[in-house]
Amino acid sequence: MLYQLYEWQRKILDPASDWAQAGSQLFSNPYSPLSYTPFAKRVSAGYDLLHRLGKNYEKPSFGLATTTVDGREVAIEEEITLSKPFCQLIHFRRDLPPDRNARDPRLLVFAPLSGHYATLLRDTVRTLLPHCDITITDWVDARMVPLSHGPFHLDDYVEYAMEFMRFLGPEVHVVSVCQPTVPVLGAVSLLASAGEVLPRSMTMMGGPIDARRSPTQVNALAQKRPLEWFRNSVLFKVPSSYPGYLREVYPGFLQHAGFVAMNPDRHVESHWDYYLHLVRGDEDDVDSHRRFYDEYNAVMDLPAEYYIDTIRTVFQEYELPRGLWHVRGRRVAPEDIRGIGLFSIEGELDDISGCGQTEAAHALCRNLDPAHKQHLTAPGVGHYGIFSGRRWRENIAPRMLEFIRRHDG
Repeated sequence: MLYQLYEWQRKILDPASDWAQAGSQLFSNPYSPLSYTPFAKRVSAGYDLLHRLGKNYEKPSFGLATTTVDGREVAIEEEITLSKPFCQLIHFRRDLPPDRNARDPRLLVFAPLSGHYATLLRDTVRTLLPHCDITITDWVDARMVPLSHGPFHLDDYVEYAMEFMRFLGPEVHVVSVCQPTVPVLGAVSLLASAGEVLPRSMTMMGGPIDARRSPTQVNALAQKRPLEWFRNSVLFKVPSSYPGYLREVYPGFLQHAGFVAMNPDRHVESHWDYYLHLVRGDEDDVDSHRRFYDEYNAVMDLPAEYYIDTIRTVFQEYELPRGLWHVRGRRVAPEDIRGIGLFSIEGELDDISGCGQTEAAHALCRNLDPAHKQHLTAPGVGHYGIFSGRRWRENIAPRMLEFIRRHDG
C-alpha cells in the first residue's frame, strides 16, 4: 500500500512541480515583464527550488559522446552487447582502428545494484575511457521487469557475473564498485574452483567484503533488525502502472530516503546554497548542484529476493569472510584464486563501507602472490569520492590504471 500511496503523491506533485518550473521561468525570462520586478531573482529561485524538490527524476544518460585518445578527439558509441532480463552490458565503443583499440586493457565495470543507476559511475567511465576499452553492467529497474521473468536472487547475480566474464573473454579486467565487490569475488572464486579462465585482475572499490570491520550506520541498521523486519517493513508490490506489476521489490524511494536520512543537514545546506547561487547568478555552482542531484535523486527498485539475500549473507551472517557462502550448492572459496592481480581501494572517510571492509579480500585470497596484491586508502575521500570527483581523477585513477596495465598480459 505504501508504494501505491507514493505513486499517488508523485502524480499530485508532478503538476505542482511543472507549475513551479513555469513560475520560475516567468520571473527569470528576459522577455517577461515580471523578471524586472523587485525580488524577481528570489521569487524565481524559490520556484526553481520547489520544482526540483517535487519533480520526478528519470534515469539519466551517460552522455559520453567523445573522449581523447593519443591527443585526438575520438567518437564514442554506446552499444548493448548482451541483454538479460535484469541487466544489460553496455560497451563504450571508441572509434579507433581495431589494432589500436586492442592495445588498451579491456575493462568490465560492475556498477552497483543498490538503488542508483549505472550512470552514477559516469565520471569513472569518462576518466578511464582514454586508456581502456570499457563495458559496464547496466542493471534494470526491477519495476520494469515483468513477473514472468521470475525472481532474481544474489545467486543469480553471481551467475550473471560469471556469464559476463566468460562473454568478454580471458583478457578482461574486472572493476567492482561498492556492492558488487561481494558477488564479483564470489563469481571469480567459483570460476577458479571450476578450473575456468579467470580475468587478468580484480579491482575492488569501497565494498563490504567483510562488514564486521569498521561498521557504519548502514551495517548497524542491517545488524540490529531481524530478517523478518525487513521482509515485513520495506518490501512492497509494484503498482499496476509498471511492467513489473505485482513483483515484490525494495523500492528505490525508500533507499533514497535512507541515504538522505544519513546526512540530512548536509542536504538541507546544499539546497539552501543552491537557492543562494540562483539568486546571485553563480551558474557554475548551480549546474554542479543540478548534475549531482539529477543523478542522486534518480533511483531504481531492487528485486526483493536479491535485497533479502544481501542483508542476510553480507550484513548479518558474514558468510563470505567466514567461508560459509554457497552459491547453488557450491562453496565460494577465494583461496582457489591464483595468478591474477588484486587491487583494493578504500576511502578514509567512507561512511557506507568502512575502512578495512574491502581490504579484507586480501586475506581471503590468501594464495595470490603478494607481489600481485595492492591496497590504497585514499586520504580525505568519502564513499563517492572513491570513483567520482577531483581526487578520483587525480589520485586514484592513475594508480588504478598503472596496476591494470601491469597485469595486462
